[in-house]
Amino acid sequence: MPNPSADPSSVFPGADERTPSRSQYFSWINHTNEGPTEAQTLANLGFFRYLHDAFGMRLDIYAFDAGAIDGAKFYGSMDSDRFRRRFPRGFAPLRDAAAAMGTRLGLWGGPDGFGDTPEETRARIEMMVGLCRDHRMALFKMDAVCGQLRPEHEHEDAFVEMMTRCREHSPDLILLNHRLKLGKGMPHATTFLWEGVETYIDVHIASRVCAPHNRAGALARGLPPGLARLTEDHGVCLSSCLDYWADDLILHAFNRCLILAPEIYGNPWLLRDDELPLLARIYNLHRRYRAILVDGIVLPEAEFGPHAVARGDGDTRLITLRNLSWDPRTIDLPLDSTLGLESGGQVEVRTLFPFERVLGTFAVGQRVPVEVGPYRAALVLITRDPATPGIGVEGVDARLVRDVPGRPVEIDLLGEPGTTAQVVLHGGGQEGRATLDGQPVPAPHRPFVVEFPGPRLGQPWHRKLGDLVPVDVPPDAEALYEATCFAADNNALELRELARSGPTAIPEVQAARDAYFGQPLFRSRNLSDRHLFDDDPSTGFGVNRRWRRDLRIRNNGFRLDLGTPTRIDHLRLVVGDEYRLQPLHIEEGIFASVSADLRTWRRVGLFITEDIAGPLPDDQPIRYIRLDGCPDFIQEVRGMWRGRPLDRSGWRASMLFANYGGWGGAGAVAAWSLTVRLDEAPPGSYLAIALHGEHGPELAYAAARMGEGYLGAPRRSPSFPANTFEVPVREAAGNTTYYIPVTPDMLGAPLDLVALLFNGGNPDLRPEAWITACPEPRVRRRLTLARP
Repeated sequence: MPNPSADPSSVFPGADERTPSRSQYFSWINHTNEGPTEAQTLANLGFFRYLHDAFGMRLDIYAFDAGAIDGAKFYGSMDSDRFRRRFPRGFAPLRDAAAAMGTRLGLWGGPDGFGDTPEETRARIEMMVGLCRDHRMALFKMDAVCGQLRPEHEHEDAFVEMMTRCREHSPDLILLNHRLKLGKGMPHATTFLWEGVETYIDVHIASRVCAPHNRAGALARGLPPGLARLTEDHGVCLSSCLDYWADDLILHAFNRCLILAPEIYGNPWLLRDDELPLLARIYNLHRRYRAILVDGIVLPEAEFGPHAVARGDGDTRLITLRNLSWDPRTIDLPLDSTLGLESGGQVEVRTLFPFERVLGTFAVGQRVPVEVGPYRAALVLITRDPATPGIGVEGVDARLVRDVPGRPVEIDLLGEPGTTAQVVLHGGGQEGRATLDGQPVPAPHRPFVVEFPGPRLGQPWHRKLGDLVPVDVPPDAEALYEATCFAADNNALELRELARSGPTAIPEVQAARDAYFGQPLFRSRNLSDRHLFDDDPSTGFGVNRRWRRDLRIRNNGFRLDLGTPTRIDHLRLVVGDEYRLQPLHIEEGIFASVSADLRTWRRVGLFITEDIAGPLPDDQPIRYIRLDGCPDFIQEVRGMWRGRPLDRSGWRASMLFANYGGWGGAGAVAAWSLTVRLDEAPPGSYLAIALHGEHGPELAYAAARMGEGYLGAPRRSPSFPANTFEVPVREAAGNTTYYIPVTPDMLGAPLDLVALLFNGGNPDLRPEAWITACPEPRVRRRLTLARP
């Protein structure tokens, strides 16, 4: 290899613009700067092994993020006690577990660590070279969080020597440059962090507009200049706000298609079990076409929408489209050189996302309409060789669930309820007997009829309900505000996604979840209200202060929801000492309020010792309790009725929301309202109350009134304040959207949708209401094709 010190232009930085992408997972947000461990990593690798064995998914790189060897503001060593505690057998068992599914390891670190003596410099170089020689490291992510490369020549020379020798063992070693000045070492860097943006949803990136889901900000990201591929967009974070994660991944992998793609991080095991085949399918499709995805052209925005790209060769094109509006958009695709197709002949057109469907065979030069849903992405395949994409379905939307050697092919046919489709199968090999939900299908490559049971929808499942108009502040504004505060929570974002996805039936998924939520630092950071009801003195629920920002909203109060109206005559908040009581004071009283219905509140007095406790009115059941203040930390919450402890399994709590009237002593100062009646709502439906405009941080809320009751919004974009595992969520200062689930009891009843503005807020808002659903309402029929 030429000496890079003498000729930097001769350095090959592991990849070039025409190198096919490499798929990756990296472990940030699965841990933070304390770093990963052997046990946690083996559980994570077990998850990816499941995807490999069950769905044929291939992960090229599993990368340790911060803390494996180096960490924030320090350089480490594999000879240290710290490393041995975390990896008692070194990296070898992890290398072998990864290699068993065709995966190589990667490592986070800093660019220096060369010490102040020749001996220390040599030790650092030999450690890094040994990682490539002994473990075939595929990637180094070097980050300024660890430290910069010192500018003296000897350190730059050591860096150049280290990288040159590392690539003697791993010629394809990717070096990610995260915010570093490398001097003479810069030619050895493969990529830079595009826009300097990380992608933890609602933490590092959030929607700047109202939208039906939280990932609109991620979907709005554009393209690197000149479609450059030797950069990194930080991949797709699967740890928070998981709805519509796949749209985000499609744009990352097929639209930008950088050297690391598909690239995910965080906690993909928080996806639902039924979403895992789609994750694998996206990886598999990208791998199938990655050799031709290196070439792309940007399509005119006026005709194709923002940041549309066509990739591929003259015979096969993959088109990525997006729609950044509330209404569906139909885009006519011209099957010609506009998309990069060579002239003449016929082509097959398929949608690959959000659903797979053969649209037909067309002559080059024709136009084919493709609908892109609101704030959604779409991926379209145009090819002269219909055998290349494999099995396809014409006549109905579908998702290929499984297509691996030695196992039956499984395809989900997806139709709207109450509809019938004439379906025909395209492509494939020598599949044998076919069944639809266990019933024989005589000849699936000839048209057959599929019925999708259920009542047919009378209206579009996604539609605008109307504009909220200005009204006087209603007398029950406090109840409406409290409805949303009590419906929401302040738990870690990952706990919210665990609740979204529900239990898993897959042991490997459960093992990865257990490893994440069971790690000592997740527990000790006290991020869950469940700790208040677990009788464990080592846990609690506290205001997260690790990132030097007060998460509490003005004059925040502790709220406790007992789940149902409950007889309770005594309440105790176990705190433990005066330090935890801050900003409250020992030997003082504190007022609380109790209610059965959010509308009528009764004031009671509690007393502060090292705990907060006192009697509650016992003449009627109550459900809601709120304190005028809140300590920084609460260890346990207990309630009694006539001397007996109450069951707390259904209790919930929050601690970051402002008390009503916490805005300079005033409650709501302006309001908007719209009354609607819903006649139908498919499963997964929710109301989206969009508050267009800049209203000020946490100064606008929304809820609904139904008869004498109230419906709060448990979710919002940007997300509600949370005690996060990493840095805090973004402030909701404008263009906020509140999401209220639609339940069967809401159908047919008048619903008053109300937006409230609080003291200090900007009244120049334009609230409107929509109904939508996630996932899209489809009835699933499973088509199984046996292999001979």
